[in-house]
Amino acid sequence: MKKSNFMSFALIAMVFFTGSFANAQTTNIVEAAIASENHTTLVAAVKAADLVGVLTGEGPFTVFAPTNEAFDNLPEGTVTSLLKPENIKALQGILTYHVIAGNFSAGDVVSLIKKNDGKATVKTVAGSDLVLSLVDGKVMVTDSNNNSATVIAADLNQTNGVIHVIDTVLIP
Repeated sequence: MKKSNFMSFALIAMVFFTGSFANAQTTNIVEAAIASENHTTLVAAVKAADLVGVLTGEGPFTVFAPTNEAFDNLPEGTVTSLLKPENIKALQGILTYHVIAGNFSAGDVVSLIKKNDGKATVKTVAGSDLVLSLVDGKVMVTDSNNNSATVIAADLNQTNGVIHVIDTVLIP
């Protein structure tokens, strides 16, 4: 087999097997977060907020999942304070502010933004609004304090919804 034919075959095989794996999800949103080394703080927060049962439920949910680095960028002591039992309601409010009822792929989000003249307002499970927009081809999620998060990984499909990874913690 010629080298170029072998490379073409290898590329096609890689796309086929990667695509098959991506479409055959067997984990829910919480299980996927637990498996991610970039979301250990989020997992700790979900457990402390007693939201594991909700986020392992049927859904579907769209979760904008902040990375560990996003949590590290909060003012010093914020995460430690939020994880205390006496702050469970505040923590639940912040975490559910990152969740939308329904399964919205990146394509769905972009279509919604374009359909609404460049900015789409969506209601979170917490009951507050997020504003979705496009900046230089990237989806931005803006909270009620005008803090913006960039979607840095999209369409991580799970059995009960989809995860879009963001680089900033959104605060209601």
